[in-house]
Amino acid sequence: MVFASGVFLYFFLPIFLGIYYTLPRRMRSTVIAVASYVFYGWWRPDFVILMWVSTAVDYTAGQRITQAQARQSKGKPWLWLSLIVNLGLLGYFKYFNFGVDSLNDIFVHFGMPTMQVAKIVLPVGISFYTFQTLSYTIDVYRGRAAKVRSFQDFMCYVALFPQLVAGPIVRYNTVADQLVNRTHTLEKFYRGVLAFQAGMAKKILIADVLGGLADEAFAASHLSPGYAWLGALAYTFQIYFDFSGYSDMAIGLGLMIGFQFPVNFDQPYRSISITDFWRRWHISLSSFLRDYLYIPLGGNRKGVVRTYVNLALTMLLGGLWHGANWTFLIWGAYQGFWLVVERLSGKSSWYAFTPKAVQMALTFVLVIFGWVFFRAENLSHALEYFDSMFGLAGTHGALALRPIHAVSALAAVVVIWGTPTTQALLFRASIPWVVFLQFAFWGSLIHLHFVSHVPFLYFQF
Repeated sequence: MVFASGVFLYFFLPIFLGIYYTLPRRMRSTVIAVASYVFYGWWRPDFVILMWVSTAVDYTAGQRITQAQARQSKGKPWLWLSLIVNLGLLGYFKYFNFGVDSLNDIFVHFGMPTMQVAKIVLPVGISFYTFQTLSYTIDVYRGRAAKVRSFQDFMCYVALFPQLVAGPIVRYNTVADQLVNRTHTLEKFYRGVLAFQAGMAKKILIADVLGGLADEAFAASHLSPGYAWLGALAYTFQIYFDFSGYSDMAIGLGLMIGFQFPVNFDQPYRSISITDFWRRWHISLSSFLRDYLYIPLGGNRKGVVRTYVNLALTMLLGGLWHGANWTFLIWGAYQGFWLVVERLSGKSSWYAFTPKAVQMALTFVLVIFGWVFFRAENLSHALEYFDSMFGLAGTHGALALRPIHAVSALAAVVVIWGTPTTQALLFRASIPWVVFLQFAFWGSLIHLHFVSHVPFLYFQF
């Protein structure tokens, strides 16, 4: 089930909210967990079992680690159980096909027979809830979080449907108190509705419109440079508004039921360096990688060379987390390369001497190049697209541009570089902005009636 669907908007959400606010507080965590299982299992009910297994393993591990530490033992075997089960499931479902395909490519190269195995279906959101459950076990082991009060509360935490399938990644210690004691106010609910509406408008009216243009560009052969750049720009806008729109909706839904989730985006396309970009883009993931991968690897505590290696390795694995494809690994290596370059110059870009507007523009171009790798089907496709961008392609194709593309692109530019963040606008909530938002939201609903399927890009990651 997706947020931008009639089933969710007209049936699931109102029924859930009606039941949630009718029942007493002591039952609300259970209601959230059950509703979340329905939400998650709408496509494949059997995948609910997979998520429940992770939930049960990490709940048990957290309890046993706490008991072991009370006896002056660290409880490391239980931590290893959590790591092996969760990363094992993630590795199997997400990377099995990739591993088989890569081996078959090698076999074909050497004239050997290939392996014929059934394809594994990737469970939606497994990357997000796996990191989320792992953060609980690791934080309990480190003494940074107390064990969860009840299994019902932990089921609620892991399956929490607003951010279940595409984030933001919510660490247990940031919502532990909210699972037990969270406040429900009209002001919170009102801000939640506005956040949801803003996210829906960003997703439907900007991301989806420009996404169609990006799909056409990346499916075309040998575009002219202007059209190739336009297609890359369309995808750059699409992925931001798709993902940040989803995050806004998730934060809004959380507020409607009393939760306050962390902000996941902070105007990333205003960054003045790649280091700055990763402080602003997908903040919940970048902070997770920093705290649970980069720092445990040694961070910057083991010398200069080791720092660069740790940075590069963290981004490489961050790229692999996004998907089982060499293009994601290359994208991660690309990001790591620029982080290392900037670390060499004191965490600033090599163009830091230029005016801020120039730094922002150059960083934006570097980000666009990275998104070409991210969007391409394979490395050859990415290199062919770069050929088109730089006029090295043999022929020059064009895109079918429509006025709606210009309107959505203009809206994207205004939102990115001309307005405050959604969170800032929520607290101001001026009447003109709220009125405009209602028109945009209703425009989104009308648009939904003319399309058959509205996927979110990050569901595949």
